Amino acid sequence: MNPYIANTSSEVDEMLSVVGAKSIDDLFRDLKPEHRPRSFDLPVGKSEQEVVDFIRDLGKKNASDLKLFIGAGYYDHYIPTAVDALASRGEFFTAYTPYQPECSQGTLQALYQFQSCLCTLTGMEVANASLYDGGTALYEAAMMAIRITGRNRIIMDGGVSPIYRKMLRSYTSNLHIEFAETPVVHGQADRRQIADLLNDQTAAVILQNPNFFGAIDDHSDIIETAHQKGILVIESVYPISLGILKTPGEMGVDIVTGEGQSLGLPLNFGGPYLGFMATRKEFIRKMPGRIVGQTVDAEGRRSFVNTLQAREQHIRREKATSNICTNVSLCALRAVIFMSLLGKEGLKQLAQLNLDKAEFTRQTLEKIKGITVKRSSPTFNEFAVCLPCDASKVVGEMVKKGFAAGFPLGRYYPGMENYMIVAVTEKRTKEDILNFAQALKEVCNSG
Repeated sequence: MNPYIANTSSEVDEMLSVVGAKSIDDLFRDLKPEHRPRSFDLPVGKSEQEVVDFIRDLGKKNASDLKLFIGAGYYDHYIPTAVDALASRGEFFTAYTPYQPECSQGTLQALYQFQSCLCTLTGMEVANASLYDGGTALYEAAMMAIRITGRNRIIMDGGVSPIYRKMLRSYTSNLHIEFAETPVVHGQADRRQIADLLNDQTAAVILQNPNFFGAIDDHSDIIETAHQKGILVIESVYPISLGILKTPGEMGVDIVTGEGQSLGLPLNFGGPYLGFMATRKEFIRKMPGRIVGQTVDAEGRRSFVNTLQAREQHIRREKATSNICTNVSLCALRAVIFMSLLGKEGLKQLAQLNLDKAEFTRQTLEKIKGITVKRSSPTFNEFAVCLPCDASKVVGEMVKKGFAAGFPLGRYYPGMENYMIVAVTEKRTKEDILNFAQALKEVCNSG
């Protein structure tokens, strides 16, 4: 008999009686059969020490010592020790909304500086105090564009992350929003097809730079065409690349979003991560979430407050822009510490180092017979390669050699089963790159 759960029929009957259910089947009647518990044969409970040992042994099964050449939106960047030291201070050990400014000045100032850093980085005028992640930030931007324009059609470039595009469709599945997607041509957004799809019902065009294939693109011409028809342009960006690339603000983008994981957040099996959003000042009241502002108190001292909170908890539900609330402020804190530590010149140097190491990797892989490195467009630290065999199988074999080799494209792009995206960050040494190339050569030539 298990001493930690009810085993006797009398105990089961007693529990069912308390909750008002006639039987176990009656208890789960609201669940479809395939969603019901398969068994109640639970193991005997463990002590705290046994649980810790079990979880630790389970964790050892993860290949956490792999050399990472995989990106696709999440990148293995070096995180300065000071980020952990400062973000771990007890004053910041909450991600919750600072409703009371008189006792939350430290958190509010950090968020204000986070917003300021993002405006400088993106070339935009205003930023909010963060969102959940890059994908949901893109969804929020699309809904913001619909609110601003009063239209319900969204054009998405095929170079936008397929994960983000899937999220966007999922979040809006019950809304009356029309989507159209355009293909990527030689790594770039297809100008002609985008222009052909623009009409008076189009709220926004969604672009990404660098795009999912790693290609860099100046979208200024697309933006000009869209603006002529009253259409907004949303661009998803990789923040590290903005150390050297033309900013969205310089291109004329209306709303900028992105994933902030590369700004001081570790790769953590999917999160928690950090979404960010910046826009032009004229759209500030249509922005989701909250904005922290600087002011003075009754005695004239510098202080910080939540200035705009267009959430349904604070205003009439029909006027609310989003229910975004807690918004991972602790992650935003890490990001602002990271950006402050690097500074303007440090971020430039980091971006240049990523670019240079990726180019060295491309040149190295080009020398391998059977591997074609795609060079139809300039790239930042991520690029596409065509292999002589299925990329998914190659990735599996490369794990055995100690490498997370890349992101196979066939899963999201039919017909590209032999293609994968390779990412290189400042953490990859020359030795890592050469060993990676040799391992890839052996795997590709083994079959």
